[in-house]
Amino acid sequence: MAEGPLVGLVLVSHSAAVAESVARMAVALAGVDTVAVEHAGGTADGGYGTDADRIAAAARTADRGAGVGLLVDLGSAVLTVKSLVADEELPAGARLLDAPFVEGAVAAVVTASTGADLDAVAAAAQEAYGYRKE
Repeated sequence: MAEGPLVGLVLVSHSAAVAESVARMAVALAGVDTVAVEHAGGTADGGYGTDADRIAAAARTADRGAGVGLLVDLGSAVLTVKSLVADEELPAGARLLDAPFVEGAVAAVVTASTGADLDAVAAAAQEAYGYRKE
């Protein structure tokens, strides 16, 4: 395992259950528990949607000094994270990762666990777009 600061990750879904489940699965499949993987799903009242305050809090918790990558499930989550980045409401170095939610999360966790920087974590997550299922 890598020493020093690691990239943290936040999984943002419109569903709290989906965000938590994908986070748990990514960590389990990666076989590591050294990467800070937080989840921010649903609204404050337990409904479906996204909550900017939850996302920002999760990003602060995931921040271990090497940047924070945020993976999102659907369109309005993208808009919420982009707004938080633009308004500088996330830790320095936080950014939206353009990647499939589940496959990208696993690839990101595995890559972050090696001590890779945020650019490498983002690239690994994005490569998941190319995973063929046929």
